[in-house]
Amino acid sequence: MKKTLALFLVIAMLIGIVPAFAEDDVITLKIAHIGPTTGAAALYGLATLHGAEVAVEEVNAKGGKYRVELINEDDEHNVEKVINAYNAALDAGAQMILGTTTSKPCEAAAALGYEERVFFLTPSASAPAVTDDKDNVYQICFSDPNQGKASAQYISEHGLGTKIAVIYNNADVYSSGIRDSFLNECATLGLEIVSESTFTDETTDFTVQVASAQNAGAEIVFLPIYYTPASMILKTAADKGYQPVFFGVDGMDGILNVEGFDKSLAEGVMLLTPFVANSTEENVVSFVEKYEAAYNELPIQFAADAYDGIYILVAAAEEAGITADMSTEEICDAMIAAMQKISVDGLTGSMTWDETGAVTKTPLAATIVNGEYVFK
Repeated sequence: MKKTLALFLVIAMLIGIVPAFAEDDVITLKIAHIGPTTGAAALYGLATLHGAEVAVEEVNAKGGKYRVELINEDDEHNVEKVINAYNAALDAGAQMILGTTTSKPCEAAAALGYEERVFFLTPSASAPAVTDDKDNVYQICFSDPNQGKASAQYISEHGLGTKIAVIYNNADVYSSGIRDSFLNECATLGLEIVSESTFTDETTDFTVQVASAQNAGAEIVFLPIYYTPASMILKTAADKGYQPVFFGVDGMDGILNVEGFDKSLAEGVMLLTPFVANSTEENVVSFVEKYEAAYNELPIQFAADAYDGIYILVAAAEEAGITADMSTEEICDAMIAAMQKISVDGLTGSMTWDETGAVTKTPLAATIVNGEYVFK
């Protein structure tokens, strides 16, 4: 009789009559996504939100020890408003934070989270200051120094050229941080910087910067910047008949979605990214199909980072043995220990973490071909 009952339960679980975990045994993880879902950086914040939503739907549909309740707060890419968003998330019961999306707001919120012992996993905030002196903050994306170093190594290893121009935003910690590590690595590798020019958030005319690179005979123009100024630089270069190799970083992901931008101007542009939407990998295909069906657009890297983030948090919670009666302080300490033990295979690579919160995974560079990102 016992064998028959056991066999029935196994079959019932397989066909969905009985859930793998009884309802009373399922623990709700309250995860807050914080990012700019309105304002100038909304493309990034909406991407991380939507990527997280796809993952949450999958996790909850699969069943298991944990179900996820996703809380969303808009920080408008603002260091003051992010504190309000952080407090609102905690007031809503958040036990951990998936965020914030951009570096300066993340630095501000995570500093408060460090004092109050709240765990942060940021999908895309890459400045070193995000994790410096904070044991509660872990990253899914590469840090700025790692992006700069990896970019120089890729250019050198693939023989893209030796005369390089750099155009960066000296008012942005993200851009400046990548630029600094890129220059250091170029010096080590014997790559020559023939032109360097800057701009600020208010710059709309890039004639001087492009002319400097062109007149110096730069074969490569390195752009450690976001997609909006990059689109203007490409347009200016095209108007001048200047056709170097343009090489960017993850902040340029989204350039093909800039309203009114002629995608043909981005033909041949390269950027460091761990994700491309047209990959034939089974997990990527599945994610892209669900994302397109839900939001009627292709996901960018930031969406993939946040998608991975939900699965990372669930995996760490399982490793940590998070229970419903634990405080946010207890959860924070348990998650810190768990993150250094787990390994996660996600859309953006196979990932592990050390005590600094930095991720270890292989950097890849994509090339824009016929309006699509392609790994070569």
